[in-house]
Amino acid sequence: MKRVLSSAVMMMMAFTLLLSACGKSNNSPSDANASKGTNAPTANTEKQAEEKVTLQMGSWRTEDKAVYEKLIAEFNKKYPNIKIEFAPTKNTEYNTVLNTALQTGGGPDIIHLRPYAAGIGLGTAGYIEPITGLAGLDTFSKDVLAAATGPDGTVYGVPMALNIVAVMYNKDIFEKYSLKEPATWAEMLQTAETLKSNKVTPFAFGSKDGWIMSLTQGAIGPSGYGGSAFAAQLESGEKKFTDPAYVKSIQLMKDLTPYFPDKFTGIGADDMRTLFVTGQAAMYVMGDFDAAVVRSQNPDLKFDVFAVPPQEAGGQPTVTSYVDGSYAVNANSKHKEEAKKFLEFATTKEFGQLFSTEMNRVSPVPGVEVAEPLVAKYAELANTISTPYIILKSFNQGNPTSKATLENAMQGLYLDKNTVDQVAAELQTNVDTWFKP
Repeated sequence: MKRVLSSAVMMMMAFTLLLSACGKSNNSPSDANASKGTNAPTANTEKQAEEKVTLQMGSWRTEDKAVYEKLIAEFNKKYPNIKIEFAPTKNTEYNTVLNTALQTGGGPDIIHLRPYAAGIGLGTAGYIEPITGLAGLDTFSKDVLAAATGPDGTVYGVPMALNIVAVMYNKDIFEKYSLKEPATWAEMLQTAETLKSNKVTPFAFGSKDGWIMSLTQGAIGPSGYGGSAFAAQLESGEKKFTDPAYVKSIQLMKDLTPYFPDKFTGIGADDMRTLFVTGQAAMYVMGDFDAAVVRSQNPDLKFDVFAVPPQEAGGQPTVTSYVDGSYAVNANSKHKEEAKKFLEFATTKEFGQLFSTEMNRVSPVPGVEVAEPLVAKYAELANTISTPYIILKSFNQGNPTSKATLENAMQGLYLDKNTVDQVAAELQTNVDTWFKP
């Protein structure tokens, strides 16, 4: 659905936020390297292709350095004269570091672009090179490309990965207490009650990091409001965030409070994972992108995943999916043509398969097989019962963004500073400042 701001002034306000705020999701080059790529490309592109050049790739995925070295090595088999340095920055600092570099004419040549509004805003402002018509771009569906496509249809990035959020669980703990994957919301609460009565923390959860608020609500919420159909009504303006169905989705999050760890308001994403990895918590609402990290930290951990259960028996369980960023080219890079060669490589099945195998993640490239069984199960669930991460996909705009507003309001909810109704009202008030169906 197209969303149009009420005026050009409002659009500039939204972009100003993008250049000042640090959106959170999962990981920019160092200040010393951020000044690379400051001039327009040379006229003789063919001569450039023969010369040895060094490009820098910025990312928020600090944990993926070894894998990107393998991907780049594969790229270099065809393009040995194009050296690429993978230079990630901590995920919570990436947006600020990148945006500051871009504003001053620097930044990496190849950029891991945040999905949807955050990345598209950089493109429409002229910081990202348009790649509409890039060889291989037609590999992807329109829905996948939408994560990096501007309002006028200009494409700014090659999709990087598909993220799917569901509930991981410790199989040994479930077996110990004769528990099974819950088929309804009530069964999941009963499972949590059984775990709690046996002094096992039911959910590895913390409200310290804002992005965890929106991600978890994006996964749990559809059980309350019904999934994709209601999300489409939000996008069309037919429904509001103050609708009883959406309010119920926030109430579900509040209802889980008794099953969170002690002092959970001070627990961040890394500590959440640690609770699950060490067997202190039995369930973990998280994306497939974290499965490989969990396994690397505890190779002996036996864990599986289930979809968020529906409210009633016979209802539709859901998993939440979205595009996790794109590969883009800095419009100010002096080696844009060479950078585009890597983007073309990222559209191929060869790249997609290597990415999926090495990362244990779901590639957006069609036809790529997922080797890791748990991630394959995530992908299978997404193929049949996926619903959009609606606050990220369609409502990550405004000043502050509606996504950030939800995150802050929910943190207040868990600190008993907000009620469920106040969270919904605050979110809708923010949406009303910019959203025009």
